[in-house]
Amino acid sequence: MLRATVGLGLKRARLQNVYSVLRGRDAVTGEVDITKRDAQFDLLTQAQARSLNLSNWHHFLSALNLAGYRHEGMISSETSIIYAYVLYLIGLVDHGIDKQELRQAIAEFFFMASLTGRYTSSPETKFDFDLAQLRGIPDGKAYLAKLREICATTLTSDYWSISLPSDLATSASRSPSRFAYQASLILLGARALFSPLKISDMIDPSVKGTKATFEQHHLFPRGYLSKIGITDLRQVNQIANFALVEWPDNGKISDQPPSTYAPTWHAALTPKDRTDMMRWHALPAEWWNMEYQDFLRERRSLMAKLVHDAYRKLCGDMEPEAAAKLSVQELLASGETDTVEYKSTLRTNLHTGEVDEKMHLAVLKTLAGFLNAKGGTLMIGVADDGKVVGLSADGFASEDKMALHLVNLIRDRIGDLFLPYIHPHFDEQEGERVMVVHCEAGPKAAFIKDGVAHRFFVRGANATAELSGNAVTDYVKVRFP
Repeated sequence: MLRATVGLGLKRARLQNVYSVLRGRDAVTGEVDITKRDAQFDLLTQAQARSLNLSNWHHFLSALNLAGYRHEGMISSETSIIYAYVLYLIGLVDHGIDKQELRQAIAEFFFMASLTGRYTSSPETKFDFDLAQLRGIPDGKAYLAKLREICATTLTSDYWSISLPSDLATSASRSPSRFAYQASLILLGARALFSPLKISDMIDPSVKGTKATFEQHHLFPRGYLSKIGITDLRQVNQIANFALVEWPDNGKISDQPPSTYAPTWHAALTPKDRTDMMRWHALPAEWWNMEYQDFLRERRSLMAKLVHDAYRKLCGDMEPEAAAKLSVQELLASGETDTVEYKSTLRTNLHTGEVDEKMHLAVLKTLAGFLNAKGGTLMIGVADDGKVVGLSADGFASEDKMALHLVNLIRDRIGDLFLPYIHPHFDEQEGERVMVVHCEAGPKAAFIKDGVAHRFFVRGANATAELSGNAVTDYVKVRFP
């Protein structure tokens, strides 16, 4: 009640100040100057024309789209829009800044203000503070620099790593952090979970219908959580328990446990789509098997990282494109490297002509090393010196049988979880067939079962090395935080 009364009093005081200025009253003497009054009305008329200029307004609104805020339902504070428009007009009118440069800076500022709820509590006081920092700016270049300085001093490293994950620990349906995450998905060109449709297209404000194209889906469905004793809506409806899906998919998932529906849908994706979906939707590895509270905590951290990545992209700090896969000829020409390894056979010892467990282990060590590092390619049927020797020595009845043998090895000795990250195929080179096994970076630490032991390997330079003891713990902490 006190805050509302004070706020009303401040608004009345502001109106009285505006009225006094328009009357031409001198702020010091209190006397009214008719000449000054006419000049003030002229200024008001000009300012009103600029403010109501639809070209200015529509160009300003494109800054909000640029920031990922494509729909009115994503706006938690209309005051942020008004104040951002004021800053846009100041840059345009007072400093003559190029419209495209200005739009970019306003988009960055609006993203910051919306994400942090800058103008949600005591907005007038906060905006007065911002305007005070912008007074006396000599030119447009300095004006843009000051806007970005305000963003930088607000979005510190502690904000991204501590404050934002904490802000995401809420079930508020109109949370600024929720909308910022959705805007981030749009900025990064994300698709809905398990869907080929871009989120930006699904929430196009020009598309109207009785049913929303996308829905917020509980990753751990409410019915399932109820069965395991979690009924508090503040826990069930945590932001970190929601993902954007198409509404038909939401219906299919219903109240199934995540361990029932997620692995099948996850495995059906292509390798690139699988990686993209996990990153866009801030999903930890094997999230469907996690304890609920552990899942929420880890996903909040990943969501904060994604929002940070989106903001960096908005500001022009682009991530490099992924390197294209090399052809067989290029893989042979490169020789063995940290991401390329040759093996003559999958199972046969060429010295004895017999199936040898050591050959199996050599292949598995390489694959585990790639999984635990940054990925790579294993070529079977190629000698250490790069000479193509073919696959006949392994004696498989067909290539399908050989591929199945490798899959069973991985399943039994490394684990089912890693199968979607390993992609074998066959190619022909120099008149011989070779097996090319592309391996992605793994989602978690990969260990090889070797009898009763579980061994850990990493790839470095052009060799695979085994780690043990504290070295494994230290490596896993850095590689799989």
